[in-house]
Amino acid sequence: MSASWVFWALLSAVFAALTAIFGKIGVAGVPADMATLIRTVVILAVTAAIVAATGQWQSPSTISGKTWIFLVLSGLATGASWLAYYRALSVGDAARVAPVDKLSIVLVAVFAVMFLGEALSLVHWLGILLIATGALVLVVF
Repeated sequence: MSASWVFWALLSAVFAALTAIFGKIGVAGVPADMATLIRTVVILAVTAAIVAATGQWQSPSTISGKTWIFLVLSGLATGASWLAYYRALSVGDAARVAPVDKLSIVLVAVFAVMFLGEALSLVHWLGILLIATGALVLVVF
């Protein structure tokens, strides 16, 4: 099961949940942008260690220009997301901030259909609608 995307997606969900809880506690004593910087430095160090330990390093010159462009864009989007997320956590309840942040699931589905040509069934769209509705209920009530 460790090679399955489901395993890794569930692991991601667990760590995302811990991110919200640990982040809410950690951001209490520091400005949101400083909290994001600390988190980013930790991620950089851990990821560098994993790449080195697993032999995944490759010369940057062997990476295509298209790959560079989209990884840089992804990094910029990630940074903006983290800054906004920690700002939201600094002023809002983690139990409400995290589900609203997960509206990204809805946006990923829409963007994947629009830009990647992926197809979703009616059942998948129903699930996306339920996710959106749940997040909105948490905001409004």
